[in-house]
Amino acid sequence: MNIPYEKNQKERVPFETYKARYREVDPELLSEVSGVPYDREKRLFSVTLMNKRYTISHPDFETVCLDGDGSYAPLLDNLETKILLVRYLLEGKRVASQGNFYAYADMPWGNHYNQVFQGRCVKRLAFGFGFSLDKFCRVMEKLEGKKLSVGDAGYEFAFLDDLKLRFMIWEGDEEFPPSAQILFSDNFSSAFHGEDMAAVGDISIGTLKALAREL
Repeated sequence: MNIPYEKNQKERVPFETYKARYREVDPELLSEVSGVPYDREKRLFSVTLMNKRYTISHPDFETVCLDGDGSYAPLLDNLETKILLVRYLLEGKRVASQGNFYAYADMPWGNHYNQVFQGRCVKRLAFGFGFSLDKFCRVMEKLEGKKLSVGDAGYEFAFLDDLKLRFMIWEGDEEFPPSAQILFSDNFSSAFHGEDMAAVGDISIGTLKALAREL
């Protein structure tokens, strides 16, 4: 991917920095800590992000989508997603979920960033789909989401491998605005830091909106 430096300076600088670190670390060690499968012969990591399978090469961090159905694949061309994944490989730790889900505010750092997260992600989800629940449900079905009996529409789905999200939306009308809730599986706090989890919200909602445009 060739991205002009001047247009992406805010994100490209950390991405190049993380890529330099990634090149220097033993990929098998990264696999052991993060839990992401690594093929030594092919020099490829394998991840599933938003119901699409990808490979990530080492040491170059070249990404390939194995599900080439023509629908939106954020890890191919979205710089925020690439930064999230390289940080996940470098700093994340895979822990088995105990089946619990928590709001952002319930995370160890949640009180410090929750207000920003509410505006950046929760309200964006609410106003992005709160007046078009049918489209939200169709997209979630495409992602093989599990329907929940919470909200006017709610689904549980895998964001990245076994890291799961729950999106619940209450429909808006002429009198009341739409509202939403986002919950994270309990193993998220071992895989990501607070700012990364806000990026998780950005990426997942952006993917839903991109897929909705394809319907």
